[in-house]
Amino acid sequence: DRIGPRILLTVGITGVGAAGLLVGLSPNYLVLLAGLVLMGILGGGYHPASTTMISSVVAPTKRGQALGFHLVGGSFSYFLAPLIAAGIAAAWGWRGPFIALAIPAIGIGIILHTILGKHVPTRETASEDVSIETETPAAPGNMRRVITVIVLSSFTMALVMSIISFIPLFLVDTFGTSKEAAAASVSIVFAMAFWAGPLAGYLSDRFGRMAIIITTCAMAIIVIYLLNIVPYGFGIYVLLAALGTITAFSTTTTQAYIVDHTPAKRRSTVLGFYFFGNMEGNGVLTPALGYLIDHLSFHTSFTISSAVIIVVLVVCSSILWLSRR
Repeated sequence: DRIGPRILLTVGITGVGAAGLLVGLSPNYLVLLAGLVLMGILGGGYHPASTTMISSVVAPTKRGQALGFHLVGGSFSYFLAPLIAAGIAAAWGWRGPFIALAIPAIGIGIILHTILGKHVPTRETASEDVSIETETPAAPGNMRRVITVIVLSSFTMALVMSIISFIPLFLVDTFGTSKEAAAASVSIVFAMAFWAGPLAGYLSDRFGRMAIIITTCAMAIIVIYLLNIVPYGFGIYVLLAALGTITAFSTTTTQAYIVDHTPAKRRSTVLGFYFFGNMEGNGVLTPALGYLIDHLSFHTSFTISSAVIIVVLVVCSSILWLSRR
């Protein structure tokens, strides 16, 4: 919001590459740890900046769909990057992937910075272009609704991602699945973003963001509880696909909603809080869920998770409904 998304995108991409290079060349554990911390800090600015930039060059009627296609790229990396890294590590050791992947990342960051400078208008040129639609004043209670949506979506998705983290253990302990098959099953979750992200954006552009967000949270409640009931086999894989679809729908639609209802000068800041809630919420809820699983059971923990989302959904929906009056 202060220096522009283009610079932050460049810092995010090239910075992650430089930090990866530091990790690959680290002489000891402390340097390696510092490189990983630096990688996380620099990479954290990418999503708020990229979402803002995409939204600034896409018509509002196609904003959700554009953000959905953007989600595909991140999901694709969950498949491609581990395969490439594993092959490099097998040949050159653990340092190899960090060094080999860092170099093209730095190059891509520089190339992207140049391309964006030519094709994306700066804040100054945008203000001189009379064809760009001016923002309408925010409606009363608008920021309250935005905050409520962020809380609802971030909490639900953080809890869903925490549950996904325990899916391999759940399959092994509950159904006796092999460790290899259980670990591979998580790929089903992330594969859904290939089609669910663009579809979620398209539907939200046509039928409204709020309806998709509320429906997605309600579906999360049902799917999480069904993990306790559905036997191992086709049904479990359908539920995993549903979790991936829910995640893609929620992420795409919530980003579009925030962009639609936040002033341009504060857009990246608000998106930053949203992404912070998703990631840090996941970091907090995952050990809490693990504690429940250890002391109770998967069944009870999943039931509690569904119940908690119900409470959050009812409270947030009530706030959203009252704020419209």
